[in-house]
Amino acid sequence: MPGIFKTIDKIKPVYDFAYKLVLFVCKLLLIGDIAITSMAVLGRYIPFIPDPAWTEDIVLTLMSYMAVLSAALAIRRGAHIRMTAFDVYLPKWLLKALDIFADLAVLALAIFMMTTGWKYATGIGAKGTYISLPKLSRFWMYFPIPVAGAAMLVFELEAIYNHIKGIFVKEEEKNDSK
Repeated sequence: MPGIFKTIDKIKPVYDFAYKLVLFVCKLLLIGDIAITSMAVLGRYIPFIPDPAWTEDIVLTLMSYMAVLSAALAIRRGAHIRMTAFDVYLPKWLLKALDIFADLAVLALAIFMMTTGWKYATGIGAKGTYISLPKLSRFWMYFPIPVAGAAMLVFELEAIYNHIKGIFVKEEEKNDSK
């Protein structure tokens, strides 16, 4: 059985690349947020710096992308808030089963976010425009949800695989494979 895990482990660089890509996008979004917010604030007090009306809408949209994508990143690191007060009292097999159950629930949420988010983005979002930017579709305001769902799907598949691998591969074998 551990042989199959060695084969599947070969796609780990794909997960690493996806993580680095989403992290890079989050960094770009943060830089854009800071730059646009700085321009808007400075534009209120310094006469030669413009203070366009669209800054608030764009900053909020970039923040929504950043929020949901960074939440997807937290899945891979296992950094989400968890209730662990009773972990010391539960058998290890039950903890692993509960971890897999939780991952399956988040996987279902990711699929729901992708499908329903896409319907909203192409439905409601595509029909409206930003008030301050009448040429820009509100599609971009709803689009972070299916994008984050896709990122969550990728990272949850890896988390589920790692939990299943942890059941079948002993700690010594894990260390030997590194």
